[in-house]
Amino acid sequence: MTAIIIILFVLGYLTITLEHPLKLDKTVPALLMAALMWALLAIGFHQGWFTLIDAHEHTLSVLNGVIDDKTEEGFTNLLLHHLGKTSEILIFLIGAMTIVEIIDLHRGFEILKGWVRTKSKTKLLWIISILAFFLSAVIDNLTATIVLITLLRKLVTNKNERIWFAGLIIIAANAGGAWSPIGDVTTTMLWIGKRTSAAHLVERLFLPSLVNLVVPVLLATFFLPVFKGNIEIEETSVEELKNEKLLSSKTMLFLGLGMILFVPVFKTVTHLPPYLGMMLGLGVVWLVSEFIHPEEDFSQDRRHLYSAHKALSRIEMSSILFFLGILMAVAALESLVYGSINGEAMGSLRYLSEVLNSAIPNQSIVISLLGVLSAIIDNVPLVAASMGMYNAPLDASVWHLIAYAAGTGGSMLIIGSAAGVAAMGMEKIDFIWYMKKISWLAVVGYVLGYLLLLFMESLKF
Repeated sequence: MTAIIIILFVLGYLTITLEHPLKLDKTVPALLMAALMWALLAIGFHQGWFTLIDAHEHTLSVLNGVIDDKTEEGFTNLLLHHLGKTSEILIFLIGAMTIVEIIDLHRGFEILKGWVRTKSKTKLLWIISILAFFLSAVIDNLTATIVLITLLRKLVTNKNERIWFAGLIIIAANAGGAWSPIGDVTTTMLWIGKRTSAAHLVERLFLPSLVNLVVPVLLATFFLPVFKGNIEIEETSVEELKNEKLLSSKTMLFLGLGMILFVPVFKTVTHLPPYLGMMLGLGVVWLVSEFIHPEEDFSQDRRHLYSAHKALSRIEMSSILFFLGILMAVAALESLVYGSINGEAMGSLRYLSEVLNSAIPNQSIVISLLGVLSAIIDNVPLVAASMGMYNAPLDASVWHLIAYAAGTGGSMLIIGSAAGVAAMGMEKIDFIWYMKKISWLAVVGYVLGYLLLLFMESLKF
């Protein structure tokens, strides 16, 4: 039964990667995979075929075929725990995407578009990449990707050209998220888990993350013809340019981005999860959008065109459901006890990490492989497993290496990070296309940045 669940995950993952050749939306295999894996977990658990491990690292099993209330409650709580953790990400994503859509409905991104005054593809690439790098460190890599791809749609109308820029945004956003305690969910885990302090994380990871950004952008600038020349911009009349902005455009742009920036402040002050801060931000933006005049001759019959209801109808619900399927499938693997080391039962993912650690004595190589794995498997459970593997003190080198590897390694495949999945959903980027065209840039940046970090840690820079 254990082998069947693992095979089901592998087959589901392969189906997702072959989305375009199969002409099957990636959401379908993700949802089927998650539902079937949990169904098999439930059947196997109640039959006593295998043991599960809960959020507190306690084992759950049926003894002598007898299922008491405590055992049943343990399984239910396990499922609810993983659903809760997954829902935190989904609610955060829905809130961020809705705020971005409200800004877009009020044509707020036309303000940003006016600031980017260049037709040069090379200059635009550098501007967008640097924006992604710093913006993701503040509002997290996922939200930064959503904001910048929305902006990119205003600047590059040719979709075949735009997806190249989107690919570099993914690399830049993940690089920017790695050096900030609020830039990526994995760095936040290490920060909250008292593995690293915010100051040391920024100090140690900023330069390696910058290398992770600069090297791919330099390579793209010199070796990819698509970034040569100028952007084809349709001629727009003076009257059309005037109509591109509303009286409320600037207000909604700064309010929307300001409420997203407020989320880490809310988390720091209240110690509540980020999704609650995002809910507060969405509530404030929604409230203002109900009363602000979206045009000079504000009319009731046009009000719905700028409402949050309209924004909600524009967000990619298929991407939300894809997240749900992927994260719940990974949670099933995390919950399934595959083996034990030194008498301690371990879930499949942690067991894999321990086996790697035993097979390869060099810790740096093991952690570098963690980055490669994070491009394939969700980096959250991988980091969680790593936090259980090592007992190093606060701000030890191992935590900085893990933060970098898990934060930037996901760029190597488009489904390896939240930023990549968001871009994939928004621009319908093909998995195979990304792997052929963008992955090599991410690999080079990842390796050089990791080597720099190793050098800095060896010198205690």
